[in-house]
Amino acid sequence: MKGIVIKSPSEIGVMRQAGRIVALTLGILAREVRPGMRTAELDAIAQREIERQGAKASFKGYRGFPASVCVSVNEEIVHGIPGERVIEEGDIVSLDLGAIFGGFHGDSTVTVGVGRISPEAARLIETTRGALEAGIDAARDGAYLGDVSAAIQNYAESRGYSVVREYVGHGIGRELHEDPQIPDFGAQGTGPILRRGMTLALEPMVNIGGWRTRVLDNNWTVVTADGSLSAHFEHTIAITNGTAEILTAP
Repeated sequence: MKGIVIKSPSEIGVMRQAGRIVALTLGILAREVRPGMRTAELDAIAQREIERQGAKASFKGYRGFPASVCVSVNEEIVHGIPGERVIEEGDIVSLDLGAIFGGFHGDSTVTVGVGRISPEAARLIETTRGALEAGIDAARDGAYLGDVSAAIQNYAESRGYSVVREYVGHGIGRELHEDPQIPDFGAQGTGPILRRGMTLALEPMVNIGGWRTRVLDNNWTVVTADGSLSAHFEHTIAITNGTAEILTAP
């Protein structure tokens, strides 16, 4: 990463198009998730839909990642590799997707329940979505980055959950990961000041249990250290006209 990049209005316009492709593809994936399907089937759908819309998958080949979408199930937090795992009734599945269009990236994540899920799983999903919304509400021209991190943390922890500390959100644009890093925890009034033209990927990762993590033997998939459920939501946003515009909105 080479420092925070301020995007021009025309560059943000291209990022809107990348974000729209991500949102449309994620919507299709979320509707397709069902008991009995292999996670590899979701990867095939993601690849097909991204290419159909004239874009490329951001993740495929990135630092050696072998798929177009990260599919993380239950205790898996991020970077789940699609494969032969069969999705079951009651699972929760996080779908993390990026696309490159016109030289710019969009990046977004949703967590969906499969069939009838437990009340605690449903509450975790709603809390994680709410934590993302709280972070977006705090992201505005002149605010501190720490204001965003604190909003995410306070929302999740006030409901009895923990936020992952070892993986963070990030700036985004011509590169999938740019400065600044955006933790899901922090203190108000700290960090860089947000300015119009900054584009960011906010991504709360929230656990029912503790915040500590471990990485599986495939060197990619991150799981909760205590085996508890985890949910993940993400949007790419731009700081425009004083407030945040969601570039990956459905």
